[in-house]
Amino acid sequence: MWEEFQIQIVKPVVWFKLGLDIVIAYALYRFGRLLLRTLEPHLDHRLITALRWVWTAVVVVSLLAVATHAIYMPSAGFLFDLGQDIFNGLRNSSGQAIVIIALALIAWNLVGAISRRIIPDDDFTRRTVRIQTLKGVIESTLKVTIVVVGLIEGLQALGVNATGLLAGVSVLGIAVGFGAQNLVKDVFNGFFILLEDQYGVGDVITVNTGQLSGNVENLNLRVTTLRALDGTVHIVPNSQINTVSVSSKDWSQVVAEVDVSYNANINSALKVLESVSQEIYQDAEWQRFFLDEPEIQGVTQLGPDGVTLRALFKVQPKSQYAIGREFNRRIKIAMDQASIKIPSPQRNLSFGTSPLEIKLVRGPAQAPAPAGAAGLDQQDRLHSPIKSSLSRDPEEGELPSD
Repeated sequence: MWEEFQIQIVKPVVWFKLGLDIVIAYALYRFGRLLLRTLEPHLDHRLITALRWVWTAVVVVSLLAVATHAIYMPSAGFLFDLGQDIFNGLRNSSGQAIVIIALALIAWNLVGAISRRIIPDDDFTRRTVRIQTLKGVIESTLKVTIVVVGLIEGLQALGVNATGLLAGVSVLGIAVGFGAQNLVKDVFNGFFILLEDQYGVGDVITVNTGQLSGNVENLNLRVTTLRALDGTVHIVPNSQINTVSVSSKDWSQVVAEVDVSYNANINSALKVLESVSQEIYQDAEWQRFFLDEPEIQGVTQLGPDGVTLRALFKVQPKSQYAIGREFNRRIKIAMDQASIKIPSPQRNLSFGTSPLEIKLVRGPAQAPAPAGAAGLDQQDRLHSPIKSSLSRDPEEGELPSD
C-alpha cells in the first residue's frame, strides 16, 4: 500500500482531486452543523452534542475514504470501497444537489466574513464613506449572485432544464418590466449615485429641497435609508430623489451669527466677535476641526429687533454642529462680560385713546447673593462645564413640529 501511495501522490491530478475533496468535505461539514444548529432549540443539549461528534466522525471517515479512492489505493480495502461508493453517490442527482447547497453556503459565509474584515477608518472622509457604501452594495450583489447560481445549478443537478426555465423567466421578466419601470429607474439612479459618489453611508443629506432629511444609514441600488434625529427611519426609492443637499461633503461651514441691540457699540461688538472666533480657532480642543482661519464678515443685516453680526468658520464635515454650539456658548458669555445686550423682540402696543393707569407696588427685598457666587463677568467661557457633543443638529424640516 505504501508503494501505491508513493507512485500516485506525485501526480498533479491527484493533488487536484485531494484539494477538491477537502473543499467538498468542509462544505458538507458546515452544512451539517447548520442543520444541527437549526434543530438545537427542539432537541436535548446532550443529544445535539452527540450528533455533532457523530457528524464530525462521519465527515472525517468519508474524507479519508474519498481520498483513498482519489489516490487510487485498492489495497486499502474497506476505505477504498467506501470511497468508491461515496463518489458514485455524489455523482447522482441528490448528491450533486447537496454538494451545490453546501458550496453555496460556504460562499455565502465567505462573502460575509470578508465584508466584516473591511473596516473603514474612524475619521469621516470621502474614502471612508465610499468604502462603507460599496461594502454593503457589493456584499448584497454577491449574495444574490450566489443564490441565483446555486439555484440554477441545483435545478440542473435534479434534472430540471434550467435553460428552458431561464428562457421562460426572461419572457416573463420582459412582461413584468413594463410594469416595473420605477424599479428600473431606482437601479439606474442608484448606480449613478454610487458611480459619481454623490453621497454615501454616513453623510447627512436633505432630499428634494427639505422634504426629508437625515443621516444615510444604508444605500444600495434600489433605496436610500435615512435616519432622522428623532430616530425616524425614512426609506426613499432612488427614483424619487430629484435633488440632494449634502451637508457633509468635503468640507462644511459654520455661519456664526449674533444679534446686538441698536443701542450697542457696534465696533466693540465686532471686536468681541473677532476675539471669540480667534479664541475657538486657537483652542487646542477645537483647532483640529478648522480648515482655515475664521472670516469676520461684519454687519450683515439691520433687522427689526437688532443688528446682525456674522463670522464664517470653514471646518471639517460634520463638525459644524458642535463648533456652532460652542460658539453660541462663548459669544453669549463674552457679550455679557462686555455689557453688550443681545436684543429680544420689540413690539409697539396701542391701548386706544383712553388713559392707561399704572400702579407701582414695592416688592419684597431680594436676599443678597451668597459669597463667592459667580457673576456675569466671572463666567469662564474658555472651559465649558459639560463636554460638548459632536452629534449633529436637525436639518431644516427634519423634526416634526408639534
